[in-house]
Amino acid sequence: MSKIIINTDKAPQAIGPYSQAVKSNGLLFLSGQIPLTINGEMCEGDFEARTRQVFSNIKGILQSADLTFKSIIKVNVYLIDINNFAVVNHVMEDLFDAPYPARALVQVSVLPKNSEIEIEAVASMTS
Repeated sequence: MSKIIINTDKAPQAIGPYSQAVKSNGLLFLSGQIPLTINGEMCEGDFEARTRQVFSNIKGILQSADLTFKSIIKVNVYLIDINNFAVVNHVMEDLFDAPYPARALVQVSVLPKNSEIEIEAVASMTS
């Protein structure tokens, strides 16, 4: 099994012992992203702005692998407050074209840096 580590300055650096993304067997596995700016600071603004920052981070990682949102096949969304479900849907409808990726969305009790949202994704290298 080959494994290629993705490290880009188009997204915030990892805040722990993990890679931004890993390529393996035709897939790109993106680590969970929270609304950090490139400088590692939490994004200001409302929940929608923070959600868009998370997807901006994901876009930066995808671009470093010559991929786009169309390459994403699975998204896992973690929310502190399930009442933000509709905002996530709105942002995803804005950024993704149908057919949409598979998705799980769950409420959790706490996320790194007290973030309200974290999103991880899997992308196909062949789509």
